[in-house]
Amino acid sequence: FRSEALGEKLITLLLNCGAKVRVIFEINHIFAQKFSKKIKMTDILGIGNALVDALVQVDNELIINELNLQKGAMQLIDTERYLQVQHRMANMHPKRTTGGSACNTLLAVAQMGGHAGVIGNVGRDEPGQFFSNSFKALGVDTLLSYDDDLPTGVASTFITPDGQRTFGTYLGAAANLKPDKLQAEWFDGYRYFYIEGYLVQDHSLIRRAIELAHEAGLKVCIDLASYNIVADDREFFAEILPQVDIVFANEQEAAAFTGSDDAQHNVEELARLCHIAVVKIGKRGVLVRRGTEQVLCPARDVPHVVDTTAAGDYFSAGFMYALAAGRSLMTCARLGSLLAGHIIEVVGTALTTEVWADIKREYESWEC
Repeated sequence: FRSEALGEKLITLLLNCGAKVRVIFEINHIFAQKFSKKIKMTDILGIGNALVDALVQVDNELIINELNLQKGAMQLIDTERYLQVQHRMANMHPKRTTGGSACNTLLAVAQMGGHAGVIGNVGRDEPGQFFSNSFKALGVDTLLSYDDDLPTGVASTFITPDGQRTFGTYLGAAANLKPDKLQAEWFDGYRYFYIEGYLVQDHSLIRRAIELAHEAGLKVCIDLASYNIVADDREFFAEILPQVDIVFANEQEAAAFTGSDDAQHNVEELARLCHIAVVKIGKRGVLVRRGTEQVLCPARDVPHVVDTTAAGDYFSAGFMYALAAGRSLMTCARLGSLLAGHIIEVVGTALTTEVWADIKREYESWEC
């Protein structure tokens, strides 16, 4: 009798324990599912000028001089000059792609397999739909506002034989992205917030975007965009960089900020302001500094440079993708250089599926 009672108690105990285990397992499973949807390894949100690029290759600088553009720089143009440029390009059969510095970066993150979101402002027109569809096709969250008065912006880009690109950028609707259009919920579920430096001319927009990113717990990253942008707005960069976690600059942009031509001095100065400083030094590679830790990553050997349009954008994508995955600074810089090296071999801002597959295989073979 005693053994039968003991057996019944043991069975009841096991059943109760089993039920508790199942309940705990189900709770953990539900939480894990929700958490994995909420925070992914490479959740990167970006804000930038939502543009469509019109790219043409030219044999010399004649048309650049004719249109009074500054070679190798990005210049904003008004409606009158935009129409002049478009008329001049009409018979040159321009190639159309999505444009905007941060937008290029986010598309590259998505191509690597990361999860990305883009904030921008476009017109209610065919180019705006082209822009949106291009992102949605790669699974990028399109957090766009639509303008009823202005058309989607266009970056008219001239590529010279040395691979340099010259932009005549008509911002259109992109310039109408204002602080009150930013929504706090757009920032939920991301880990990094990437700011296109070309937007700094709207100080209130950048201040509000950084504020919302910090409130949502995101790490803030910024690309300094162009040496003339930095030179024209240095005081504002000095104001916001202490609020930034990662800064990307090339030699000229870093020099415009610090006033020095010494790359080592510049990466140290930027690292005093930001958690991680990245200074790209052309064919010599890239300097990356975090506190007292510093690496020099060689540039990828590219026999023939075709178009440098998105080199910096792709570098940022590779660097952030690897950093979000917990890789070393050297690996982050290597992946950035790998992406940048590939994109300058083609016209425009897109690589083929085969090239992306090769990039991912190479990256996954690295040990750290």
